[in-house]
Amino acid sequence: MAPKLHLGVALDGAGRHPAAWREPNSRPAELFGPGYWTDLAATAQRGLLDFLTIDDSLAVPGDRRAPADGALDRVRARIDAHLIAARLAPVTRHIGLVPTVTTTHTEPFHVSKSIATLDHTSRGRAGWQVRVSGTAEEAAHFGRRPLRELTAAELAEVRATGTFPGFVHDRFEEAADAVEVVRRLWDSWEDDAEIRDVATRRFIDRDKLHHIDFQGSYFSVRGPSITPRPPQGQPVVTALAHAPLIYEFAARSADLVFVTPTGEVGPATVLGQVAEAAAKVGRTGEPLRVYADLEVFLDTAAATGPQRLARLNETAGIEHSSDATVFAGSADELAELLVDWSGQGIDGFRLRPGVAVDDLTAITEGLVPALQHRGVFRTGYPDGSLRALLGLPTTVPNRYATA
Repeated sequence: MAPKLHLGVALDGAGRHPAAWREPNSRPAELFGPGYWTDLAATAQRGLLDFLTIDDSLAVPGDRRAPADGALDRVRARIDAHLIAARLAPVTRHIGLVPTVTTTHTEPFHVSKSIATLDHTSRGRAGWQVRVSGTAEEAAHFGRRPLRELTAAELAEVRATGTFPGFVHDRFEEAADAVEVVRRLWDSWEDDAEIRDVATRRFIDRDKLHHIDFQGSYFSVRGPSITPRPPQGQPVVTALAHAPLIYEFAARSADLVFVTPTGEVGPATVLGQVAEAAAKVGRTGEPLRVYADLEVFLDTAAATGPQRLARLNETAGIEHSSDATVFAGSADELAELLVDWSGQGIDGFRLRPGVAVDDLTAITEGLVPALQHRGVFRTGYPDGSLRALLGLPTTVPNRYATA
């Protein structure tokens, strides 16, 4: 029997292309309303996808390294990814919900509480995409500390050698500490800490709540959390990575890493770099799952994928580019690519719809049947948590639990 593919989708406003909001089906007047997001989630769940991620940052959408040009012909606003996920939790049943939450300028206590709450309200379907916010513009929103950005020369050095200056390393050290605090806080309640015994007037067993006493360079957190342990024990932690430094961060802190291999080279080089990063940081136990990101413009009844992409580029007045491979073509062609990369060692895929409504529908109605026809994708959801759906261990030992 052919192994089953894991398939998620990355939602980001009207879609990844800057002109996506101007497409006829894109519902620009509803981008910040609940109906738009619940409809997208329903479409993704109808396609039996493993999860949806919701993009977010502390800056307006766009290339964060491009100069602020005041452009008004693209979406220039965001709403909170975690709150979108909270709205989706009660109207979905199976699909995982993975909001992006930054570790920079936020407190890990708040993050732990938010994601744990999402795991409770979704009954075990929560995840977290960790993001580092490294621009001066984002820092200025808070005014607590200045952040230096890469100079043009430093950026060229990074692109040429993959080597980052020390201050970038510091930000990922901070992010790793933040994830560690969050994970410890999720464990600070044992699974059976809640008694809820009216007769004895005891709601909790105080002996099963634990101080985490974390002391690090960036955080000093005593704990325990004020939120009971999440149903999954540890919700799924993910990160997007493009370079060895971030692969190392993911290997230290995440369950799943999103990577961006190129269509010309394929995933072998990236898979090798991720394996090297895991060995370098001494990761043991459960291996880091590697999911490939692809930005997709699929054939529809109205036009082919390449025609749609060309029209969007003409509308935007720019040639669209992405950090991930841009795929424009048919569902069958994409299915063949996914099967090929899966055979090379990729654990799963996250597709970024170029136009959210159109391409998510094409994924559900075109790509998923093409994968099912090849025997590599499920025909129904199993019961269980997001961890179970992704093949991660469903019993996660609590580091503080007493015998």
